[in-house]
Amino acid sequence: MQQGIQLLIGLGNPGDKYRDNRHNVGFWFVDELARRYNISLRPEGKFFGDTGKLDLPDGKCWLLKPMTFMNRSGKSASALARFYRIAPQNILVIHDELDLPAGSARLKQGGGHGGHNGLRDIISALGSKDFWRLRLGIGHPGHRDKVTGYVLSRPSRDDQQDIELAIDRSADQIDKLLSGDYQAAMNQLHTKQ
Repeated sequence: MQQGIQLLIGLGNPGDKYRDNRHNVGFWFVDELARRYNISLRPEGKFFGDTGKLDLPDGKCWLLKPMTFMNRSGKSASALARFYRIAPQNILVIHDELDLPAGSARLKQGGGHGGHNGLRDIISALGSKDFWRLRLGIGHPGHRDKVTGYVLSRPSRDDQQDIELAIDRSADQIDKLLSGDYQAAMNQLHTKQ
């Protein structure tokens, strides 16, 4: 069995203005884990974000919500990863995914940034694409000119419910992610819709 996730990074933008935006689904995921396991997320200046520690029988994992704004997420991610000597293959980044319908969740390791500025900055800061990604579908507005406004707006009520269900299903896999049983987590996430 390979080593599991030791750092879980939810992407989003800080502040009330962005709280309910589609772009913040990574923050929503971290908040759900913090709620489930009664973890206080506290601002940590040297990591440029809010952090907490998840300690389960299957493993221990840092939770991180970068407070640097999406396009500078790598500054926060690399600061914590370097401080605790966490390798890219033990990092999971949770982000919004335009190319998946709302309510979908897909787990994968490596790959490009697909135009996602948060991923682009993390790849640059870590110097690696080998981290894991949990892609939470938010759907696509239909035309690339509408993408910015779309990701920085609130989902419809139906989409919101679907996204929350995907977050719940994904959070249910945390034990597998911490133990390194990625295939079992993928089987669960990729077969249910």
